[in-house]
Amino acid sequence: MSRRELDAAEITDPALRAAYAHCRRLNARHGKTYFLATRLLPIERRSAVHALYGFARWADDIVDDLDRHRTPEERDRRLRRLESDLASGLRSGDGAEPVVRAVADTAARYAIEPVLFSDFLASMRADLTVTDYPTYADLRGYVHGSAAVIGLQMLPVLGTVTPRQEAEPHAAALGVAFQLTNFLRDVGEDLDRGRVYLPGNLLAAHGVDRPLLEWSRRTGRTDPRIRAALVAAEAMTREVYRTAEPGIAMLDPRVRPCIRTAFTLYGGILDAIAEQDYTVLHRRAVVSRRRRAATAAAGALRVAGARWRARAPRRAATAGGPAAGWKGSVG
Repeated sequence: MSRRELDAAEITDPALRAAYAHCRRLNARHGKTYFLATRLLPIERRSAVHALYGFARWADDIVDDLDRHRTPEERDRRLRRLESDLASGLRSGDGAEPVVRAVADTAARYAIEPVLFSDFLASMRADLTVTDYPTYADLRGYVHGSAAVIGLQMLPVLGTVTPRQEAEPHAAALGVAFQLTNFLRDVGEDLDRGRVYLPGNLLAAHGVDRPLLEWSRRTGRTDPRIRAALVAAEAMTREVYRTAEPGIAMLDPRVRPCIRTAFTLYGGILDAIAEQDYTVLHRRAVVSRRRRAATAAAGALRVAGARWRARAPRRAATAGGPAAGWKGSVG
Protein backbone atom coordinates (compact mmCIF):
# COMPACT_ATOMS: atom_id res chain seq x y z
CA MET A 1 0.00 0.00 0.00
CA SER A 2 2.80 2.49 0.78
CA ARG A 3 4.16 2.07 -2.77
CA ARG A 4 0.76 2.95 -4.21
CA GLU A 5 0.54 5.97 -1.93
CA LEU A 6 3.96 7.21 -3.04
CA ASP A 7 3.16 6.63 -6.71
CA ALA A 8 -0.15 8.48 -6.36
CA ALA A 9 1.65 11.43 -4.70
CA GLU A 10 4.20 11.44 -7.56
CA ILE A 11 7.12 10.94 -5.19
CA THR A 12 9.73 9.32 -7.40
CA ASP A 13 13.17 9.93 -5.86
CA PRO A 14 14.28 6.65 -4.17
CA ALA A 15 15.78 8.34 -1.08
CA LEU A 16 12.68 10.48 -0.64
CA ARG A 17 10.40 7.47 -1.05
CA ALA A 18 12.38 5.70 1.68
CA ALA A 19 12.01 8.73 3.96
CA TYR A 20 8.24 8.82 3.46
CA ALA A 21 8.02 5.05 4.01
CA HIS A 22 9.89 5.52 7.31
CA CYS A 23 7.29 8.09 8.42
CA ARG A 24 4.48 5.76 7.44
CA ARG A 25 5.94 3.02 9.64
CA LEU A 26 6.13 5.45 12.57
CA ASN A 27 2.48 6.34 12.07
CA ALA A 28 1.41 2.69 11.81
CA ARG A 29 3.39 1.71 14.92
CA HIS A 30 2.62 4.58 17.27
CA GLY A 31 -0.52 6.33 16.02
CA LYS A 32 -3.01 3.50 15.69
CA THR A 33 -6.11 5.70 15.89
CA TYR A 34 -4.58 8.35 13.64
CA PHE A 35 -3.23 5.79 11.17
CA LEU A 36 -6.61 4.09 10.87
CA ALA A 37 -8.27 7.40 10.02
CA THR A 38 -5.49 8.28 7.53
CA ARG A 39 -6.34 5.17 5.50
CA LEU A 40 -9.60 6.93 4.56
CA LEU A 41 -7.85 9.87 2.89
CA PRO A 42 -7.50 10.14 -0.88
CA ILE A 43 -4.46 7.99 -1.62
CA GLU A 44 -2.38 10.83 -3.05
CA ARG A 45 -2.54 12.79 0.23
CA ARG A 46 -1.67 10.06 2.70
CA SER A 47 2.10 10.31 2.37
CA ALA A 48 2.04 13.99 3.37
CA VAL A 49 0.05 13.16 6.50
CA HIS A 50 2.50 10.37 7.35
CA ALA A 51 5.37 12.87 7.00
CA LEU A 52 3.74 15.39 9.33
CA TYR A 53 2.97 12.68 11.89
CA GLY A 54 6.41 11.09 11.57
CA PHE A 55 8.22 14.35 12.23
CA ALA A 56 6.03 15.16 15.26
CA ARG A 57 6.49 11.62 16.62
CA TRP A 58 10.26 11.79 16.19
CA ALA A 59 10.51 15.06 18.12
CA ASP A 60 8.17 13.81 20.83
CA ASP A 61 10.23 10.67 21.30
CA ILE A 62 13.40 12.75 21.72
CA VAL A 63 11.72 14.72 24.50
CA ASP A 64 10.11 11.78 26.29
CA ASP A 65 13.00 9.30 25.88
CA LEU A 66 10.93 6.63 27.61
CA ASP A 67 13.97 4.48 28.40
CA ARG A 68 15.42 7.39 30.39
CA HIS A 69 18.84 6.77 28.84
CA ARG A 70 19.54 10.44 28.13
CA THR A 71 19.79 13.41 30.45
CA PRO A 72 17.65 16.51 29.82
CA GLU A 73 20.78 18.22 28.49
CA GLU A 74 21.37 15.44 25.97
CA ARG A 75 17.73 15.52 24.88
CA ASP A 76 17.96 19.30 24.47
CA ARG A 77 21.01 18.90 22.23
CA ARG A 78 19.24 16.29 20.11
CA LEU A 79 16.18 18.51 19.80
CA ARG A 80 18.32 21.48 18.75
CA ARG A 81 20.07 19.34 16.13
CA LEU A 82 16.66 18.32 14.80
CA GLU A 83 15.58 21.97 14.73
CA SER A 84 18.73 22.95 12.83
CA ASP A 85 18.27 20.06 10.41
CA LEU A 86 14.67 21.11 9.81
CA ALA A 87 15.56 24.78 9.24
CA SER A 88 18.13 23.70 6.66
CA GLY A 89 15.74 21.17 5.15
CA LEU A 90 12.94 23.69 4.71
CA ARG A 91 15.37 25.81 2.69
CA SER A 92 17.00 23.02 0.67
CA GLY A 93 14.33 20.33 0.58
CA ASP A 94 16.73 17.81 2.14
CA GLY A 95 17.75 16.71 5.61
CA ALA A 96 19.98 14.39 7.61
CA GLU A 97 17.02 12.61 9.26
CA PRO A 98 14.49 10.72 7.10
CA VAL A 99 11.62 12.46 8.91
CA VAL A 100 13.13 15.85 8.02
CA ARG A 101 13.56 14.94 4.36
CA ALA A 102 9.93 13.85 4.14
CA VAL A 103 8.43 16.76 6.07
CA ALA A 104 10.54 19.32 4.18
CA ASP A 105 9.25 17.91 0.90
CA THR A 106 5.66 17.98 2.21
CA ALA A 107 6.07 21.58 3.41
CA ALA A 108 7.29 22.61 -0.04
CA ARG A 109 4.54 20.75 -1.90
CA TYR A 110 1.74 22.24 0.21
CA ALA A 111 3.27 25.62 1.10
CA ILE A 112 3.08 24.97 4.85
CA GLU A 113 4.41 27.94 6.80
CA PRO A 114 7.78 27.31 8.55
CA VAL A 115 6.61 29.12 11.70
CA LEU A 116 4.21 26.25 12.40
CA PHE A 117 7.18 23.90 12.78
CA SER A 118 9.09 26.45 14.90
CA ASP A 119 6.13 26.79 17.25
CA PHE A 120 5.86 23.02 17.51
CA LEU A 121 9.51 22.60 18.45
CA ALA A 122 9.23 25.41 21.01
CA SER A 123 6.53 23.44 22.83
CA MET A 124 8.62 20.26 22.61
CA ARG A 125 11.49 22.12 24.24
CA ALA A 126 9.18 23.30 27.02
CA ASP A 127 8.64 19.66 27.97
CA LEU A 128 12.29 19.45 29.00
CA THR A 129 11.85 21.99 31.81
CA VAL A 130 8.14 22.74 32.43
CA THR A 131 6.40 20.21 34.65
CA ASP A 132 2.96 21.76 35.19
CA TYR A 133 0.62 24.54 34.09
CA PRO A 134 -1.07 26.69 36.76
CA THR A 135 -4.04 27.70 34.58
CA TYR A 136 -5.74 26.73 31.34
CA ALA A 137 -4.47 30.00 29.87
CA ASP A 138 -0.92 28.80 30.58
CA LEU A 139 -1.69 25.42 29.05
CA ARG A 140 -3.14 27.05 25.92
CA GLY A 141 0.26 28.55 25.18
CA TYR A 142 1.77 25.08 25.24
CA VAL A 143 -0.97 23.33 23.24
CA HIS A 144 -0.80 25.99 20.54
CA GLY A 145 2.62 24.64 19.62
CA SER A 146 2.09 21.00 20.50
CA ALA A 147 -1.35 20.55 18.93
CA ALA A 148 -3.04 23.55 17.30
CA VAL A 149 -0.21 23.92 14.78
CA ILE A 150 -0.65 20.27 13.78
CA GLY A 151 -4.20 21.05 12.70
CA LEU A 152 -2.93 24.10 10.82
CA GLN A 153 -0.19 22.08 9.12
CA MET A 154 -2.77 19.53 8.01
CA LEU A 155 -5.19 22.06 6.53
CA PRO A 156 -3.31 22.73 3.24
CA VAL A 157 -2.97 18.97 2.73
CA LEU A 158 -6.67 18.32 3.34
CA GLY A 159 -8.01 21.25 1.34
CA THR A 160 -11.08 23.35 2.04
CA VAL A 161 -14.26 24.49 0.29
CA THR A 162 -14.20 27.79 2.19
CA PRO A 163 -11.41 30.36 2.48
CA ARG A 164 -8.69 28.65 4.48
CA GLN A 165 -8.70 31.43 7.09
CA GLU A 166 -12.30 30.55 7.93
CA ALA A 167 -11.42 26.92 8.60
CA GLU A 168 -8.19 27.57 10.53
CA PRO A 169 -9.70 28.18 14.01
CA HIS A 170 -11.62 24.91 13.78
CA ALA A 171 -8.59 22.98 12.53
CA ALA A 172 -6.52 24.37 15.40
CA ALA A 173 -9.27 23.47 17.88
CA LEU A 174 -9.41 19.90 16.59
CA GLY A 175 -5.68 19.51 17.17
CA VAL A 176 -6.13 20.84 20.70
CA ALA A 177 -9.11 18.55 21.35
CA PHE A 178 -7.04 15.51 20.38
CA GLN A 179 -4.17 16.68 22.59
CA LEU A 180 -6.42 17.30 25.61
CA THR A 181 -7.87 13.83 25.11
CA ASN A 182 -4.36 12.39 25.23
CA PHE A 183 -3.60 14.38 28.38
CA LEU A 184 -6.65 12.93 30.11
CA ARG A 185 -5.95 9.38 28.94
CA ASP A 186 -2.24 9.57 29.87
CA VAL A 187 -2.42 11.29 33.27
CA GLY A 188 -0.67 8.39 34.98
CA GLU A 189 2.06 7.95 32.35
CA ASP A 190 2.75 11.69 32.23
CA LEU A 191 2.98 11.74 36.02
CA ASP A 192 5.66 9.05 35.79
CA ARG A 193 7.62 11.45 33.57
CA GLY A 194 7.24 14.20 36.14
CA ARG A 195 4.60 16.18 34.25
CA VAL A 196 1.02 17.20 34.97
CA TYR A 197 -0.81 18.67 32.00
CA LEU A 198 -4.18 19.18 33.66
CA PRO A 199 -4.46 22.86 34.66
CA GLY A 200 -3.50 23.46 38.29
CA ASN A 201 -6.50 25.67 39.01
CA LEU A 202 -8.89 23.01 37.64
CA LEU A 203 -7.34 20.43 39.96
CA ALA A 204 -7.30 22.81 42.93
CA ALA A 205 -10.99 23.61 42.46
CA HIS A 206 -11.67 19.98 43.39
CA GLY A 207 -9.06 19.73 46.15
CA VAL A 208 -6.47 17.92 44.04
CA ASP A 209 -2.73 18.58 43.89
CA ARG A 210 0.32 16.72 42.60
CA PRO A 211 0.99 14.81 45.86
CA LEU A 212 -2.57 13.43 45.82
CA LEU A 213 -2.16 12.32 42.19
CA GLU A 214 1.17 10.69 43.02
CA TRP A 215 -0.38 8.91 46.00
CA SER A 216 -3.17 7.52 43.86
CA ARG A 217 -0.74 6.45 41.13
CA ARG A 218 1.56 4.78 43.66
CA THR A 219 -1.08 2.98 45.71
CA GLY A 220 -3.65 2.19 43.03
CA ARG A 221 -6.33 3.71 45.22
CA THR A 222 -9.02 6.11 44.04
CA ASP A 223 -10.23 9.36 45.53
CA PRO A 224 -13.53 11.17 44.83
CA ARG A 225 -11.71 14.49 44.52
CA ILE A 226 -9.56 13.14 41.69
CA ARG A 227 -12.59 11.70 39.93
CA ALA A 228 -14.39 15.06 40.15
CA ALA A 229 -11.37 16.84 38.66
CA LEU A 230 -11.17 14.36 35.80
CA VAL A 231 -14.88 14.76 35.08
CA ALA A 232 -14.31 18.51 34.86
CA ALA A 233 -11.31 17.97 32.53
CA GLU A 234 -13.49 15.77 30.31
CA ALA A 235 -16.16 18.50 30.12
CA MET A 236 -13.50 21.06 29.21
CA THR A 237 -12.22 18.79 26.45
CA ARG A 238 -15.66 18.09 25.00
CA GLU A 239 -16.24 21.84 24.74
CA VAL A 240 -13.17 22.09 22.51
CA TYR A 241 -14.55 19.28 20.32
CA ARG A 242 -17.74 21.31 19.92
CA THR A 243 -15.68 24.27 18.74
CA ALA A 244 -13.82 22.08 16.26
CA GLU A 245 -16.71 20.15 14.74
CA PRO A 246 -18.12 22.84 12.37
CA GLY A 247 -14.77 22.87 10.57
CA ILE A 248 -15.30 19.37 9.18
CA ALA A 249 -17.95 20.67 6.75
CA MET A 250 -15.45 23.28 5.53
CA LEU A 251 -13.04 20.60 4.28
CA ASP A 252 -12.78 19.03 0.84
CA PRO A 253 -15.66 16.50 0.75
CA ARG A 254 -13.21 13.68 -0.06
CA VAL A 255 -11.32 14.14 3.22
CA ARG A 256 -14.29 14.68 5.52
CA PRO A 257 -14.80 10.94 6.19
CA CYS A 258 -11.20 10.68 7.45
CA ILE A 259 -11.49 13.64 9.79
CA ARG A 260 -14.97 12.60 10.95
CA THR A 261 -13.59 9.16 11.76
CA ALA A 262 -10.66 10.62 13.72
CA PHE A 263 -13.10 12.95 15.50
CA THR A 264 -15.29 9.98 16.47
CA LEU A 265 -12.43 7.70 17.50
CA TYR A 266 -10.75 10.29 19.70
CA GLY A 267 -14.10 11.18 21.22
CA GLY A 268 -14.47 7.47 21.88
CA ILE A 269 -11.41 7.64 24.11
CA LEU A 270 -13.31 10.08 26.32
CA ASP A 271 -16.23 7.66 26.35
CA ALA A 272 -13.90 4.83 27.38
CA ILE A 273 -12.46 6.96 30.19
CA ALA A 274 -15.96 7.60 31.54
CA GLU A 275 -16.94 3.94 31.16
CA GLN A 276 -13.88 2.96 33.24
CA ASP A 277 -14.99 5.46 35.89
CA TYR A 278 -12.03 7.81 35.31
CA THR A 279 -9.41 5.37 36.60
CA VAL A 280 -6.80 6.80 34.19
CA LEU A 281 -4.18 6.98 36.93
CA HIS A 282 -4.18 3.20 37.08
CA ARG A 283 -4.93 1.98 33.56
CA ARG A 284 -5.04 3.39 30.06
CA ALA A 285 -8.48 3.76 28.48
CA VAL A 286 -8.68 2.47 24.92
CA VAL A 287 -11.37 2.23 22.26
CA SER A 288 -12.19 -1.43 21.66
CA ARG A 289 -11.12 -3.06 18.41
CA ARG A 290 -14.76 -3.75 17.58
CA ARG A 291 -15.65 -0.09 17.96
CA ARG A 292 -12.61 1.04 15.96
CA ALA A 293 -13.53 -1.39 13.19
CA ALA A 294 -17.16 -0.25 13.15
CA THR A 295 -16.15 3.41 13.03
CA ALA A 296 -13.64 2.75 10.26
CA ALA A 297 -16.27 0.80 8.28
CA ALA A 298 -18.70 3.71 8.59
CA GLY A 299 -15.93 6.03 7.42
CA ALA A 300 -15.24 3.80 4.44
CA LEU A 301 -18.90 3.99 3.46
CA ARG A 302 -18.72 7.79 3.66
CA VAL A 303 -15.59 7.70 1.48
CA ALA A 304 -17.42 5.61 -1.11
CA GLY A 305 -20.33 8.05 -1.04
CA ALA A 306 -18.04 11.05 -1.46
CA ARG A 307 -16.31 9.41 -4.43
CA TRP A 308 -19.64 8.52 -6.00
CA ARG A 309 -20.87 12.12 -5.66
CA ALA A 310 -17.61 13.46 -7.10
CA ARG A 311 -18.00 11.22 -10.16
CA ALA A 312 -21.72 11.91 -10.66
CA PRO A 313 -21.26 15.15 -12.66
CA ARG A 314 -18.83 13.37 -14.99
CA ARG A 315 -21.27 10.50 -15.46
CA ALA A 316 -24.08 12.98 -16.16
CA ALA A 317 -22.04 14.80 -18.80
CA THR A 318 -21.09 11.51 -20.46
CA ALA A 319 -24.68 10.26 -20.46
CA GLY A 320 -26.04 13.34 -22.15
CA GLY A 321 -26.61 15.95 -19.50
CA PRO A 322 -27.77 16.50 -15.93
CA ALA A 323 -31.25 15.05 -16.43
CA ALA A 324 -29.94 11.75 -17.78
CA GLY A 325 -27.42 11.51 -14.96
CA TRP A 326 -30.08 12.17 -12.33
CA LYS A 327 -32.42 9.56 -13.79
CA GLY A 328 -29.67 6.97 -13.93
CA SER A 329 -28.70 7.57 -10.31
CA VAL A 330 -32.11 6.63 -8.98
CA GLY A 331 -33.01 3.92 -11.44
